[in-house]
Amino acid sequence: MANFSKSRVPQFSVDVYQNEYLPEGGREVNAIVTVTSTGGGTSGAAALLAGAGASPAYIPGGQVPGAPSAAVVIMVDCSGSMEYPPAKMRNAREATAAAVDTLRDGVTFAVVSGTHQAKEVYPGNGRLATANQVTRAQAKEALYELTAGGGTAISTWLRLADQLLARADAPIRHGILLTDGRNEHESPKHLQNALEACAGRFTCDARGVGTDWDVKEVTGIASALLGTADIVADPGGLAADFTQMMEKAMGKEVADVALRLWTPVGVETKFVKQVAPAVEDLTGRRTEVGPRAGDYPTGSWGDESRDYHVCVRVPEAGIGQEMLAARVSLVRPDPSGGTPQTLSQGLVRAVWTDDVAASTSINPQVAHYTGQAELAHVIQQGLNARKSGDFDGATAKLGRAVQLAVASGNADTAKLLSKVVDVVDATTGTVRLKAKVAEADEMTLETRSTKTVRVKK
Repeated sequence: MANFSKSRVPQFSVDVYQNEYLPEGGREVNAIVTVTSTGGGTSGAAALLAGAGASPAYIPGGQVPGAPSAAVVIMVDCSGSMEYPPAKMRNAREATAAAVDTLRDGVTFAVVSGTHQAKEVYPGNGRLATANQVTRAQAKEALYELTAGGGTAISTWLRLADQLLARADAPIRHGILLTDGRNEHESPKHLQNALEACAGRFTCDARGVGTDWDVKEVTGIASALLGTADIVADPGGLAADFTQMMEKAMGKEVADVALRLWTPVGVETKFVKQVAPAVEDLTGRRTEVGPRAGDYPTGSWGDESRDYHVCVRVPEAGIGQEMLAARVSLVRPDPSGGTPQTLSQGLVRAVWTDDVAASTSINPQVAHYTGQAELAHVIQQGLNARKSGDFDGATAKLGRAVQLAVASGNADTAKLLSKVVDVVDATTGTVRLKAKVAEADEMTLETRSTKTVRVKK
C-alpha cells in the first residue's frame, strides 16, 4: 500500500446568517455561523481506497508521502459482562479488526483492553505501531487476547490512551471507545478527572453496545472529548459502525481548531453553541486569549460543514446607529509556537431601526436552530419525566418534541419518537405515551436526541 499520510490543508470559510436589525432599546443579537472545510485529501475516495488496501499512484486532490498525520487508540471493553451473550465479545473483536483494516498506511495506532484496569494488547510496551500490511495483520492476530473478565473503570482506559497518543508525532490524535456496561468500579469523580485531563489532548468517539450501559456516561465522554456518541443495540452491527467511525477519523486533516469570538467594549457574550450536526453547548469551554477575545474548541476537521449559534448582548443605541457586535474567526495553533493562524472569519453586526417589519423579522437559520436546540432539550426532559413516573409531564414534553421534529423536517428524530409515543396529531404535538417501550428504543432516542438537521434552504 502506498503511504498517503500527508494531505493538502483544507480551506475554511465562514458564513454569518442573522437579522442585524434591532428595535430601539434592543440589545440581543443572534447569528448562525456556518463553518465549512473543503479540499482536504483523506476524506472520501482517498480514505476508502487507502483503507481497502488500494495503492493508487494518484488520488485527485489527495495524499502525498509524508509524516504520519494521525494516531488512533482503540479501547475495547473486556469486562465480564462482555461474555453475555457469548457472541458480544466475538463481535467486538470483529469490529476492532474492521477498524484496523480501515487504517491508512503510516497512521500510528494501538489497541487497548479495558476492564477495571487498562492493558495495551497491541503493539505493547507503551508503543504505537505504524499501520502497514504487516502490522495490521499482527494487530488482528493479537485481538484473540481480547477476552471477557473483570470490572469497568473507564478512566484507566482513557489515561492509557492519553499516554500512548502523547508519544505520537501526529496532529490528529483520536480514540475510539466501546463499552457495554456502567462504569461501576470507580467513582464518577475518577472518570471526570480523567476527562478533564484528556480534554484538548485527543478526540474520542464513544459507543455503547447492548442496553446495559449508561447513556449519560457514554455521551458525557464523547462530549468532553469532542467526539460522537451512539448506541449499537445489536452487537452484530459493531463492525459496520467501527468501519464508519474509522473512515471518518481517517478523513480528519486539521487538529485543534478553535472558534475565536472577539467582542467590542460593552458587548457581553451570552452563549456559543454548536447546533449542527449536533447540539453541543461550548459556552463553558471558553479560554481567554486576549482583551475581549475567547476561544471555543471545535476539535479536528476534514471535509465537512458545521453550524454554530452565537448570541451576544450589545449596549443600547439610538435609531440609525450601527456597530460591529462580534467578530468570529477560525484559528489553529502555529506549530512553531508563534501567533495562531487565522483560517477564516466573519462579522456579526447590529443596526438599530424604527422599521418594525425589519426589526421583528426572525432569520430563518436562527429560528430553525433555536427550535433544534429546544427539541434536544425537551426530549431529555420528557424521558427524565417518564423515568420518574411523571407521565403527564412526559406526555407534554415529548408531544412538543414531536411537534418540533416534524416542523423542522427532522425525520430521523420523529421516527425515534414514534417508538416511544403514539402520535395523534404531530402538528399540535398531541401524543400518548406507549404502555411498553423497548429499552433499546428509549436509549436510542436519548443518545441521538442532540442530532440535528441542517436548515431548509
